[in-house]
Amino acid sequence: MHQPLKPATDAELRDMIAEAVATGTPLAPVGHGTKAGIGHPVNHLSLDLTALSGVTLYEPDELILSVRAGTPVDDVVALLAEHGQELPFEPPMWIRPDGAESRGTIGGMVMTNFSGPRRLKVGAVRDQVLGISAVSGRAEPFKAGGRVVKNVTGYDLSRGLCGSWGTLAVATDVTFKVLPKAETEASLLVRGLAPAAATSLMTAAMQEPDDVSSAAHLPPDIAAAITSFGAASTLLRIEGFAPSVKARIASLSKRIARHGSVELIEEQASRAVWRAVSDLTLLSDFQHTALWRVSIAPAAAAVLSDKIAGKLSTRFAYDWSGGLVWIWVTDETDDLGAKVIRDAIAGVGGGHATLVHGPAEKRVTVDVFEPQAPALATLNARLKNQFDPAGILNPGRMVREAR
Repeated sequence: MHQPLKPATDAELRDMIAEAVATGTPLAPVGHGTKAGIGHPVNHLSLDLTALSGVTLYEPDELILSVRAGTPVDDVVALLAEHGQELPFEPPMWIRPDGAESRGTIGGMVMTNFSGPRRLKVGAVRDQVLGISAVSGRAEPFKAGGRVVKNVTGYDLSRGLCGSWGTLAVATDVTFKVLPKAETEASLLVRGLAPAAATSLMTAAMQEPDDVSSAAHLPPDIAAAITSFGAASTLLRIEGFAPSVKARIASLSKRIARHGSVELIEEQASRAVWRAVSDLTLLSDFQHTALWRVSIAPAAAAVLSDKIAGKLSTRFAYDWSGGLVWIWVTDETDDLGAKVIRDAIAGVGGGHATLVHGPAEKRVTVDVFEPQAPALATLNARLKNQFDPAGILNPGRMVREAR
């Protein structure tokens, strides 16, 4: 077993990638390893980026932050909080395979593009990235974007690398647009709704003028585990200055009263509930064979659940007003429920499903990421060849290699 490579500078990273290209050695870029169980299992030489850590630029008045890719997300969150600011997309907490809690590193956050409950209001990780420095699979350093928001022609590489899972380039430094943190928040709770009624309420609330920032629906057992509410819970969050939040909460309460009894969740309890919804620690507490993360049109969430529930033993939770559906599968199926879930997605107008937890021996054969149409797969293969012609960056992680 080779010792992991651990570059301390951009030059060292470039040289290590150049050596890997020369020897045909596949590399697996890694930070804290919080997403190590997602994707097809690979056995590549680990490229540990945690030494590339630290803030390189922070201008609170300009709402601009540049940070090294190996920097712990917790450190960045704490720094921004000191200045009343935040990463608006609420990076979720993850659990490493060894059970240790960590929010991971900035590079991992960017390369996976996973966002928290405020996704519908502020956008995803990629929407807050202004610029990125990286080294391609050609061992060529490059920069994309900058420190201001502007219109450009051509490829937006900064955003394009988000969600590429380290298969195109290895990030070294990322520049973000940050936002002021809300002075306060409060949430409204409606108990006992079925999924169809809950998604109807959430989509309606998101269209009201009260500026709802997050909407989620939790089944009874999950709601009990993270909130002690003890019933299916539909949650709506409002954030901002205290007088505004108070007025909008009162307005929204009246607008949604027809959906059921409405309860107020005050600031501290609201923050705790939404942190739990965002943090994927809660998702690991329930017995399952597989855990899927499905993105679809919010209004289709309940229909999707009905199509799947009749064919698999499952449990569902909904975030992003129903646009993000978490599916626990407890059946011992060969494909971990992939065909049933993807057929159901096609039946509600399309979307995509990602397997975020499942046995390694089955992840070898199951399509962990959404299979691509032939034309798109060809385009992505050409893009991969441009950035990484030797195929040494995470080969097989996203697309299964022929066996």
